[in-house]
Amino acid sequence: MQRITEANSKYRHLEKMSIGEVLQNINQEDKGVPYAVEQALLSIQALVENVVNKMKEGGRLFYIGAGTSGRLGILDASECPPTYGVPPDWVIGIIAGGETAIRKAVEFAEDNQQLAWQDLQAYYINPQDVVVGIAASGTTPYVIHGLETCQKNGIMTGCITCNPGAPIVDYADFPVEVIVGPEFVTGSTRMKAGTAQKLVLNMISTTVMIQLGRVLDNKMIDMKLSNKKLVERGTKILVNALKIPHDEARQRLLHYGSVRGALEAHQVTLKEK
Repeated sequence: MQRITEANSKYRHLEKMSIGEVLQNINQEDKGVPYAVEQALLSIQALVENVVNKMKEGGRLFYIGAGTSGRLGILDASECPPTYGVPPDWVIGIIAGGETAIRKAVEFAEDNQQLAWQDLQAYYINPQDVVVGIAASGTTPYVIHGLETCQKNGIMTGCITCNPGAPIVDYADFPVEVIVGPEFVTGSTRMKAGTAQKLVLNMISTTVMIQLGRVLDNKMIDMKLSNKKLVERGTKILVNALKIPHDEARQRLLHYGSVRGALEAHQVTLKEK
């Protein structure tokens, strides 16, 4: 197996570079990440199509990972409820070592081969669900054995990795391989690999939510009104959609609790006239 994520950086003597040189070289490397994601679009599409089908039938989407990969999964999952107004158990991120590992490393958690399945069982994982393993190296025992056990129990699996032909691929029904090459700092996969994983996760969750009807036109009509900025955003959506004054739009938004609620109430009123 090619361990590209562990290959030596093509840059030498980083400590002798000026700050400007370091920044320019990091940026140069980062430019290739979207292209690498582009090469994986068909694989991402296959994964998303099957996630959508499962979730339309009542299933859930799980991300499992260790270290940076686990944190990225948790980040993506945690942003779905406020952005799309969905329940917190629709998309769930799990990291090796639990909540402590979100902020600091938990020694050897990623090497535990039974832990991922134990973590998933706490959510009563079942064949309606989909589990996506995130591992830049594609060799993380926590993730690999989690996916392997899922497959043995009839649960659909996917993965996001940055090494071609990594072991994790053997246990993913829908593997996504984003080959970004060696890191600027050798082996520091929080850099290009992490960026690639974040881009793919954004694509997965955003496309899934659009397909599940949580976006109208290009607007987040189910977003939670959790701060002034979001209240103002929702108000502007209603002003433009209903052609009503700003104050009236804000009043309707707060009364119905969401853009969707205000729009649906407006449609009901129109039908009654």
